[in-house]
Order: sequence, then structure tokens, then C-alpha cells
Amino acid sequence: MNSTRPAAVIILAAGEGTRMKSSTPKVLHRIGGRSLVGHAIHAARATQPQHLVVVVRHERDLVAAHVTEVDPDAAIADQDDIKGTGRATECGLDVLPADLDGTVLVTYGDVPLLAGETLVALVEEHIGAAAAVTVVTAHVPDPTGYGRILRDASGAVEGIVEQKDATREQRAIHEINSGIYAFDAATLRDALGQVGTDNAQGEKYLTDVLGIARDAGGAVRAHVVDDLWQTEGVNDRVQLATLGRELNLRVCEQWMRAGVTIVDPATTWIDVDVTIGQDTTIRPGTQLLGATTIGAEAVIGPEVTLTDTEVGDRAEVKRAEAHLAVIGEEATVGPFSYLRPGTVLGRQGKIGGFVETKNAQIGDGAKVPHLSYAGDVTIGEGTNVGAGTIFANYDGVNKHHTTVGRHSFIGSNSVIIAPVDIGDGVYVGAGSALDGDVLPGQIAVARGKQRNIDGWVARARAGTKTAAAAAEASARHTDDTDSGSDA
Repeated sequence: MNSTRPAAVIILAAGEGTRMKSSTPKVLHRIGGRSLVGHAIHAARATQPQHLVVVVRHERDLVAAHVTEVDPDAAIADQDDIKGTGRATECGLDVLPADLDGTVLVTYGDVPLLAGETLVALVEEHIGAAAAVTVVTAHVPDPTGYGRILRDASGAVEGIVEQKDATREQRAIHEINSGIYAFDAATLRDALGQVGTDNAQGEKYLTDVLGIARDAGGAVRAHVVDDLWQTEGVNDRVQLATLGRELNLRVCEQWMRAGVTIVDPATTWIDVDVTIGQDTTIRPGTQLLGATTIGAEAVIGPEVTLTDTEVGDRAEVKRAEAHLAVIGEEATVGPFSYLRPGTVLGRQGKIGGFVETKNAQIGDGAKVPHLSYAGDVTIGEGTNVGAGTIFANYDGVNKHHTTVGRHSFIGSNSVIIAPVDIGDGVYVGAGSALDGDVLPGQIAVARGKQRNIDGWVARARAGTKTAAAAAEASARHTDDTDSGSDA
């Protein structure tokens, strides 16, 4: 077993977050494709804890359900009416084994940039120093609102004082408490039993554990981080956007260092669970969301949004949106196309300009190039769908499926009224409204015969500009004919 593996991680996520001014609990707001508490769980799991507990209270059922969805193995602890981080931590300990021994980490559900590597380093330093408590601290230019780290004359950590309980001299201290700790489990249990609520807020502070542990002869240490963003919490939507922007810049930098060209990181948004292959180029205005995966040497953008979409090597997608779709190797998509869930575009296939697809299986080398709707359809290898074609899949009650075979040709401005089975090697005449099957090798033409009625405009639209234009053109045509006869 890993000797630096913590016995438990307790994530405090019980707060209401009133400054968010939202019906959504603060810890369920999202940046980078994950909820705030989802980021906290991800970082905690990097330490490989024996137990992971999330403490909840506000909108308990919503938060607990989300935690279980993100991490089914996480335990849920309920904070009671006693306020404060100390009480929340006690409630977390209550769902852990009574004989728990080792290191207990305490983190927060609203510090999304905290890295798993930082927690691992915290545990290693804590265990290596045989400390009773180790607190993550940082030196910040403006410490307003944070608890201040108190050190004795030797520089050792003496305790923490909260902003509202601090003296003027203490408020001038710039080393702040991040709220992230490593505790010896026995020390934590014993000290929390001694913590009261005699303070400005009437709360049971977790910070009081440091002084109690020190008075009992335990070593209290600080793990100082230089990356201040890892200590930043989210209290309102301004901070949510600020941290979201910083997280995104870090994700973009990670991919650029891995061999991806991102032309403009400021207008490129990439969720944390996205993967991108080497030598792919991401052009401005692109959003890669959810579990999207991009292959190598692809070109994505400009102005593309892909959500939970798979893109193959050397594919090109521009000015398009796709959701739960698959775009094959060397395929092209866009501009101004919309790939809805269930779309699968084969290798070297094409979905062109102003095309919408849904539940469409489009084979290798097949093309739907222009101004078309392909819903609930299977299109075979090498088939070409002409401009303006509509696969009419809905009869007002039910959806129906159409199959088009290999190397067939659907003429422009056709309507295929599902359900229809069109075989391999078929032609459908332009402008057809097709509601029956077509066998391999046939041509299907389903349109009325053209009929031209002389003099209709002069009779039915007399006095209009159209009638005048027709009369002038007829006169010229008569003159030209007469001139030809004289010659």
C-alpha cells in the first residue's frame, strides 16, 4: 500500500452560497465542464484515499445525488444545525470508522483550481514531518476576508485567526489560510471535541484545532503554495467567471505544450475532460465541451461547438455545431451545419453548408453537401445527396427510418418520405417526392409533368409589372422571329 495514502479526505460542501444569488447550490455551478464539487472530488481522488466523504446541507438531496453520480464510492455526511467548518468536519468524521488511523485531509467544494498534485505534496510533507496538523497557506497581496496565519518568534505556525476576530495588527498579515488541511486523525477527533463557539460568528471553527494541537505538543506546519489560484474559492458569479477563465487558459496551455496549435486561446474554450491529438489545429471561436475527443492532424474551427463528440484524424470541421456525434477520419463538416445526437459520418464523408442531421448514419465517402435535412436515415458508402434534399422522417405522430444504399445519387430538391428503402446504385430524379421503395439499379422519378399555359400572365395578372415585362419580352421575341424570316 502507498505509505502516503491518506486515510480519508473530507470535502466540505454544505454552504448555501447566498452571494451566488441562484436557485442552484453553489457547489453545483460549473466551470470547465465540471461542477465545483466535481473538481474537488477529482483532486481528492488523486491522493488515492481509503475513504472520501462529502459533507452536505443546503439543497442536500440535489448535492448528494450529484456527488453520487460523479463518484458512486463517495460517502455522504449531513451537517446539523451547528454552524462552522469545525462542526462540518466532525459530521464528516462521524460517517468514517471510529478506529480510523492515519492522515485526514480536509478540503472545500468551492476551490476548483486546487490540483491533485498539491494535495499529494501536502500529504507527503505532513507525513514526512510527523506533524499533527499541516495547513496549506499562501502569501497574497490583499488578504481581506481570509483567516491569517499566526507564527511565533521562531517562524513556527502558532494558529489561525479569522478576519472578523483579528486585531488590526493581525489583519496586516499577508499569509492566509486556504482552508485546506492535513490532520492526524486522532488529533483531529480529540481537538474537535474541545472546540467551542465563543467567537464573533458563534461558529465551531476548524482553525481552532491548530492551537489545541500545538498546546498538546503536536507539530503544526504550513505547506506554502506559490500558485495563488489554487487557494481561490468561489463566492459569487464574478469569481466563478474569473476562475473559469483562468482554468481555461491552463487547459489551453496544457494542450499547446502537448503539440496542439491553438490560434487564439482567449476565444477557445476547452473542458477539462476533452482530449486532443497531436498536430491538430484549433481556430478561434471554438468550444470543445464535455467528453469530446479530437484525433491527430484535425482542423477545428473557426466558430465550432462540439459537445460529447468524436472527431477522427485529419478531419475538418468549420462553423458548425455537433452534439453526441461521430465525425470520421478525413471527413469534412460545415460551414453552418448542425449535427444532432446519433449522427455518424464515415471516413472521408462530407456534411456541407446549411445541413442538419439527426440519428443519421452516413457511410464512408458519402456526401450531404448543401441545404439538406437528414433525419433517421442510413446513407450508404459513396452516395451523394443533392442540394435541398429533405428526408421527411416525421408523420406527425411517429418517426420513421429511411435507408439509402451504396453509390446512389439523390437528385436536388427531393423529398424522401419515410419509411423508404432505396437500393444500391440507384438514381432519384431531381425534384422527386418519393414515398416508395426503389430497387438496385433503378431510377426513380416522382414529379408531375411540366405544363406551360400560353397567355396566362396577361389574363390573370393584367396591369402588373410582371405582365408588362412579359409583354415586352414577347414583343422582342416576335421582332427577332420576323427579322429572321425576312433574312
